[in-house]
Amino acid sequence: MAMSLIIAGLVSEGETVVDGTECIRTSFPQFMETLKAIMN
Repeated sequence: MAMSLIIAGLVSEGETVVDGTECIRTSFPQFMETLKAIMN
């Protein structure tokens, strides 16, 4: 859920804050690094 909210935040207007992202480390620890690489 946290990963999908982060992705949704990329296309939303204004600032997006997603709390409780610690759960990402369990299922996809490299998520933020992968997302940053895709965005560059």
